[in-house]
Amino acid sequence: AAAPPPARPMISPDNPITANPGNNTLVITDYADNLERIARVIASVDTPAGMDTDVVKLQQGIAVDVAAMVAPLLDAQGAEPSQKVVVMADPRSNSVLLRSSSPGRTRLARQLVEKLDRAQDESGNLHVVYLRNAQANQLAGVLRGVVAGQSDTAAMGSNEGITPLPGDANRSTPAQPSQPQQAKTGGNALESQRLDPSRRDAIDAGSTGFSQNGISVQADVATNTLLISAPEPVYRNLRRVIDQLDQRRAQVLVESLIVEVNQTDAAELGVQWMLGNGRTFGGTHFGGATGGSGLNTGARTTLDVLPKDGLKIGVIDGTINLPGVGQILNMKALANALQSKGGANILSTPNLMTLDNEAASIMVGQTVPFVSGRYVTDGGGGSNNPFQTIVREDVGLKLRVRPQISEGGTVKLDIYQEVSSIDAQSANSTAGIITNKRALDTSVLLDDGQIMVLGGLLEDSVSHGRDAVPGLGRLPVLGALFRSDTRKRAKTNLMVFLRPHVVRDPAAGQRLTRDRYDYMRNAQAGAQPVQSWALPALSAPQLPPQDLSVLGEGNARDGQGQPLQNTSLAALYPAGDGDAQLVQFAQGLDPARASQGVAQVRALGLQAYAEATPGESGQRLRVRLPRDPAKLDPALQQLRGLGYTPELVIGP
Repeated sequence: AAAPPPARPMISPDNPITANPGNNTLVITDYADNLERIARVIASVDTPAGMDTDVVKLQQGIAVDVAAMVAPLLDAQGAEPSQKVVVMADPRSNSVLLRSSSPGRTRLARQLVEKLDRAQDESGNLHVVYLRNAQANQLAGVLRGVVAGQSDTAAMGSNEGITPLPGDANRSTPAQPSQPQQAKTGGNALESQRLDPSRRDAIDAGSTGFSQNGISVQADVATNTLLISAPEPVYRNLRRVIDQLDQRRAQVLVESLIVEVNQTDAAELGVQWMLGNGRTFGGTHFGGATGGSGLNTGARTTLDVLPKDGLKIGVIDGTINLPGVGQILNMKALANALQSKGGANILSTPNLMTLDNEAASIMVGQTVPFVSGRYVTDGGGGSNNPFQTIVREDVGLKLRVRPQISEGGTVKLDIYQEVSSIDAQSANSTAGIITNKRALDTSVLLDDGQIMVLGGLLEDSVSHGRDAVPGLGRLPVLGALFRSDTRKRAKTNLMVFLRPHVVRDPAAGQRLTRDRYDYMRNAQAGAQPVQSWALPALSAPQLPPQDLSVLGEGNARDGQGQPLQNTSLAALYPAGDGDAQLVQFAQGLDPARASQGVAQVRALGLQAYAEATPGESGQRLRVRLPRDPAKLDPALQQLRGLGYTPELVIGP
């Protein structure tokens, strides 16, 4: 680089200006206000004249391999943007694309590519291909189909190892050879061969290589590489196929929202009569009251015949005995009035991340035993051995999806969603447990980030009933004394929504992760134990801030923020720390700089201190901060504003 003409006249004659061609920079010594003016002038003239693009057609080499070697060589650390060269490979034309704002750098890159485009010295035809994204055993199956002239979809695992979604019986599936059916323990919709580790091992072990027509392809699952033995023209064709298939697969985060709102309104009003003497008993039976006849002198006193809910007004005349019930109040009349209201607002939001065109599932609930049969066997000697068989089924929330991303970002989703629960009234029933089930099985087409309703139920039911004494219950006015009326209205609103997020790069995944990470961290902060004067002060563990490095005591001494062997929450927050968290923000300082740093941080109201670094010269600066995110995060921002890099310190 040379000093541009506009810069020299603006610099004082006694102040130097030096050009550094190595990194294309200018070193200017002058007054601060003048340097700012010079920097603005240089920035206005230091603009690229245009982007120079070149395409190098390779004759001998492989474009992907050559581009991978050239790119690191041309990537100058700390270089100006005008000196950087973008190197890309085009597998379709076996060309290397070069792009830079400096024609000189473009010529240098072209010369380097042409030097590497040389024929191989060895006459061998054995090649090793390292895969970046695809699985070697699956890709070997595809190449087998290419060499044989026919597709081998089974080797790609498009259907092998993945059972269809529940309800997929009518969808097109390849015919499978007849195999003995295994007994299924329960109706678990999530049990699939794909999720079975032994089944996955069998798939990985199979189809790892082939040899046909003088061409051999072997997959090494351990290193995810392909060993190809083929003539050079055939290898080039296979390599072109490999480079186009070995691409990073996008991911899809599926957000499902299950919203259910229930409302019930019931009312009951009735009058019952009970008459009896020492020998007989009679009465009406509305809404669960008990009547009967006969005597049971040894029974206990009970009030079980009274309705348990609502307002009860009655006339009592001594007690009587009922067989099987006991001694009860002898009621002449009983009026019962009951009105009940209930409601539920349920929101479930299961989230699931999966690869493009890869099935995934999540289940949150319980495994409940169901009685499937009862048997009695003769144990000999006139004794019977009763036993029963049970099956276990998953009850709760189930979500199973398989997304497929199109070129334009549209997502096709095959989804099965189920919400099941145990009916509380049947929990102790001798006939068995009854489960409430809401299931949805469909395929939809959505754009990235679009919310779509998949289905639902809007139900409004009204029921009423009347129990009355024949004839007497129909009387115009007095009939109300001989009948019981019930009315009930129930409204059910159930809707299922879905929203997919396409994740094509790590940055998009990090944004989604950060959002949910902060949500859980704030939830932990709100679930801290309430302080009590009678109990010891305890603090529940919390996730550390995402942008805060974690140091063990051993690592803190040398300043290396290396991963910990134990990353559990118990290790991150050992007992005895109370509500304070130790943070280190500087090290290796001389005493003067350490004192200055402590004073600077204490001026912010933080409890900073300096201490000697064990085994090393210099001092390190630390501060104790509250664990509450509402207080911890602002303090960390203040430290970063002073130019420090805070790191979380853990250890004994």
